[in-house]
Amino acid sequence: MLRQSIDSSCRLPRLTIVLSRHTIVTPVAGSDEFFVVNPLHKSADFISAGELELLRSGQDPDGEFASRGYLVAPEQEQKAFKYAYLDFIQQREEDEVQLFFVPNYSCNFACSYCYQEGYEPSQQALSVDVIDAFFEYVKKEFAGRKKYITVFGGEPLMPGERQRMLIGRLIDRSVEAGLDLAFVTNGYTLTSYIHLLKQARIREIQVTLDGTEAVHDSRRYLHGKLPTFSKIVDGIDACLAAGLQINLRMVVDKDNIDNLALLSKFAIDKGWTSSPLFKTQIGRNYELHVCNSSPGRLFDRATLYKHLYELLIAHPYIAEFYKPAFSIARYIAENGALPMPLFDSCPACTTEWAFDYTGTIYSCTATVGKQGEELGTFYPAVTRKEASIEEWQNRDITTIEQCRSCEVALACGGGCASVAKNKNGGINTPDCRPVKELLSFGAAWYF
Repeated sequence: MLRQSIDSSCRLPRLTIVLSRHTIVTPVAGSDEFFVVNPLHKSADFISAGELELLRSGQDPDGEFASRGYLVAPEQEQKAFKYAYLDFIQQREEDEVQLFFVPNYSCNFACSYCYQEGYEPSQQALSVDVIDAFFEYVKKEFAGRKKYITVFGGEPLMPGERQRMLIGRLIDRSVEAGLDLAFVTNGYTLTSYIHLLKQARIREIQVTLDGTEAVHDSRRYLHGKLPTFSKIVDGIDACLAAGLQINLRMVVDKDNIDNLALLSKFAIDKGWTSSPLFKTQIGRNYELHVCNSSPGRLFDRATLYKHLYELLIAHPYIAEFYKPAFSIARYIAENGALPMPLFDSCPACTTEWAFDYTGTIYSCTATVGKQGEELGTFYPAVTRKEASIEEWQNRDITTIEQCRSCEVALACGGGCASVAKNKNGGINTPDCRPVKELLSFGAAWYF
């Protein structure tokens, strides 16, 4: 008997022929049960070892496996895949676009793991003309699309009157265009920027704390290894008091992961987690283009989430601070349904673009500023490498050969195209996600 089933929005007739190509089965961590998920037919259930044996052998005495879409007729599945893909394309065309703007690659921090350290950015500085050209390009190129701007770096909120003037110009133009702004900042100068930020339509301000004071200050410090923790905390407090949304990010690796419990307790005791203006995320420290970390300190994705699961078991209050996605497990738990099948998990050149102060266009935050990744210019003249842009836009699991026969493809989406390019030499290759492992831990934790 199937238990705790998630209602399916796409039920198939009682025609049991073969196991669906998109049926994912994983053992539930710490249990003798199994979690079976089908992203295409939007079904999820807990089953026993005996039921799993029936499923894998194609037996369906009660017709439940067929009704849930785990056993299907191949021709029916092909139609379901086609319709779901068309729905995905239509939805993506209607989705909000995130436009990243980099005012500078310079930074007042000297973090131990900065991936931009190996870049050689242009020595030219941001000008008002570039800011104005960016907004003119956005107005024309993204007319009719929902969109917002995220100001990225380097460190966008550098100290100094000229930087404040330029950020003020960005804010003025965004207000004039009716666009929300988000900022990704190290948080060190936040208190001095509050008066400016309050003039904008702020979507969120992302700030990084890598642990409690001693741990954070051993990783994220000013040039000269001067501490930063206390000023960042003051900035977070000031933003929340001013009604500005904070997205607190912790970048983790083997050096600081075990400090997550103490950072969670710190945030809870500060009252941050009880604020509707406060949310969190975990960022995995990993090698992108250049990484200042030694590989031995980095987690692969599956090992990281295993560690997070064990920390949650040992310190359940961490969940008040941070709830891991565990692939689509959290979504299922919170919504009582499955998300749309994920045909593409890379937003580059579709729902994400990146631009910098040199007037250059890039696909996303993973490529911005990297030589050889330029896709055009918006200043001083508009140019576009249409063939390259089209390749980025067309990439999804239907263009990646390895994804076409992968059972977890619709929960993975092919991963990050930039990472795939770095590893494999081209964007139409996969950056595989450990979907089964993550669902195993997520099923155990959320259900």
